[in-house]
Amino acid sequence: MKKMDIHSHTYYSFCGKDDPHLTIDAAIAGGLEIFGISDHNYGIGERKEAYFEEITGLKKEYEGRITLLCGIEISVLPQFYDIKEGELERFDYCLVELNAEGNLAEDNLVDYAKGWNIPTGIAHTDLFAFCEKKGFDTEEFFKQLAKNNIFWEMNVNYDSIHRYREHEYVKRFMEDELQQELVKKTGLAISVGFDGHRVEDYLPERVLNACQRLTEIGVRSAEEIIFKN
Repeated sequence: MKKMDIHSHTYYSFCGKDDPHLTIDAAIAGGLEIFGISDHNYGIGERKEAYFEEITGLKKEYEGRITLLCGIEISVLPQFYDIKEGELERFDYCLVELNAEGNLAEDNLVDYAKGWNIPTGIAHTDLFAFCEKKGFDTEEFFKQLAKNNIFWEMNVNYDSIHRYREHEYVKRFMEDELQQELVKKTGLAISVGFDGHRVEDYLPERVLNACQRLTEIGVRSAEEIIFKN
């Protein structure tokens, strides 16, 4: 797995504040090879075209220094979901917030992902607990995700916006050989994201450590899905 962080926020998100240049420069200084900006859909709102054009322009500006991706994080809560048909097809990928109660996609994520028509990642969600809650067969669910180019994020956030809470599902997966073997068996791809909202909080070493650990485990990387499309 390359050194990747494909979950970050800028001033396009209500909860973000930084110019994209600052976040990209922090990723480069931290030793990242792939960096994705993924602002919230409801923060971007009607500015999706401007957002896409700005981040796409930055790809050329930073060419040769880092591989930059233009993503978007989608809330599938009814009050925040504003995605129109065909609106996302030029984006490199999207991240979906599947862990919120009452979201629109928890029973039919694959159908939503097909509608977005771009590589889709499941952000900051304990998928093992999710399957148990929904009564899904975990192995079959993971196989369906893999078949439909849906990957799973290891969210290594540790910052002030999230009150310095770590995701227990990530720590568990990094040590649980049974979970690791099931993911490898099903072909489910994995991404890494810090989910940064403040550049002064950014801890690239957490990203690098996660990428190294996932390389040791031998899981499929989300880059295989994203760069195939």
